[in-house]
Amino acid sequence: MVFVKEEREEDTSEPETWRIKHEEPEPWRIKHEEPEPWRIKDEEPETWRIKQEEQEESTEENQETGELSEVEGKNHIKTGEIPLSCSQTKQKNLQKRRDKKSFTCTQCGRSFTHKTSLERHMRIHTGEKPFTCDHCGKSFRQSASLKDHMNNHTGEKQHICDQCGKSFTRKGHLTEHMRVHTGEKPFTCDQCGKSFTQLASLKDHMNIHTGEKQHICDQCGKSFTRIGHLTAHMRVHTGEKPFTCDQCGKSFTRSANLKDHMNIHTGEKPYQCSHCEKRFSRSGHLKTHKRIHTGEKPYTCNQCGKSLKCKYKLELHMRVHTREKPYPCDQCEKSFANSSTLKDHMNIHTGEKLFSCDQCGKTFFWASVLKQHLTVHTKEKPHSCYLCGKSFSCLQSLKVQKIHAGVREYLCFECEKTFTSANCLKLHERIHTGEKPYKCSHCEKRFSVSSSLKTHERIRTGEKPYHCTACGKCFNNSSALRRHTKNNHSK
Repeated sequence: MVFVKEEREEDTSEPETWRIKHEEPEPWRIKHEEPEPWRIKDEEPETWRIKQEEQEESTEENQETGELSEVEGKNHIKTGEIPLSCSQTKQKNLQKRRDKKSFTCTQCGRSFTHKTSLERHMRIHTGEKPFTCDHCGKSFRQSASLKDHMNNHTGEKQHICDQCGKSFTRKGHLTEHMRVHTGEKPFTCDQCGKSFTQLASLKDHMNIHTGEKQHICDQCGKSFTRIGHLTAHMRVHTGEKPFTCDQCGKSFTRSANLKDHMNIHTGEKPYQCSHCEKRFSRSGHLKTHKRIHTGEKPYTCNQCGKSLKCKYKLELHMRVHTREKPYPCDQCEKSFANSSTLKDHMNIHTGEKLFSCDQCGKTFFWASVLKQHLTVHTKEKPHSCYLCGKSFSCLQSLKVQKIHAGVREYLCFECEKTFTSANCLKLHERIHTGEKPYKCSHCEKRFSVSSSLKTHERIRTGEKPYHCTACGKCFNNSSALRRHTKNNHSK
């Protein structure tokens, strides 16, 4: 009888041991509760750490009660009880685990099985950060977060991708990175169907549909849809450029800009156009280039309605209306609407002609003019008007919509005369200002347009590049050739 009684005592206490063992999360439960990579960005890293440490505690308790569960299994056999099925056990354990969560947060209602887990969680609400880095003074709620942070100072990246060898300071970042190789994009927008590798990216994307820009600069009031964009923007005010090229020492405000810049040194052009196979060193350049094929012009001027392919072109175009010229020449105090025009202009003062034609040896101040000149040798006219079929050697000469539609959007404020292009307006304005920026190197005579200076200099040099195909007579300007042809050879 004593033996039986002892056995009953074991039976009455043993289920408690069985209950403790099976309250712990099954492997599937741990995997299910594992924080997904987006949690690292969507929530505070310390919040994610709370969950991680809870799982670690659960795993430890699993190991401690492992032997007791084996005894429990034997007792079931001895008493003749029918073992529970796997699914029944999981359901029963899940319910018991929920019942055991007796520690509840008074702030948000979240429940925990351990008092220490609740205490750690409360730091989110109280703002307490008891773990401080002795290198930079930054504080953290969790010791594990401090440990991860220390890798920034030591440079240690212990989580390595087995596909490409890239290393990371945090396991969550590695998990996130692996989706680059697997192509997995588990977060999908219910508005347009676009998918993302991270929930944080999806949330940022949703602002495009809602139009919400909740991240506001406290310096200038500019707002952004993404906090990363605000962070990058703040460097405009602080002047901070934390990303430095180890080849030439140039610094950048964004890592993406540094990455693109490195392609200059390596010569790599990883971005290829699917339409014409042209390659680019920057993804942004490829995106803009593709609009040549698609005809897309998403940026529209609110003054004249003109549409342009890229935002930068719109900004430059707006200066036609505002007359803003923020780039002054320190030699002649002439100002320009963009930096590249100023750079080209400086060659006039230095007299340097860097660009030489390999066909005839002629030199030019600007690469664009050399490119245009080369079509004289190749006779190439790749730009054709789809309305009349006329072909041109340069794209600038092709103004389909303006000539045929009669659009003259550039207005002279002095006489209200209109023009089809900004350059024509610019040349016309010199009539009112009296500006003659082109000076002959042989005499003191000046001209308002470069072509007039070239014609004038041919008087000195004796050059006559325009030949009549009918009689072989030569002329120093094209208009003289046209007059000769009309008067002598036309029927």
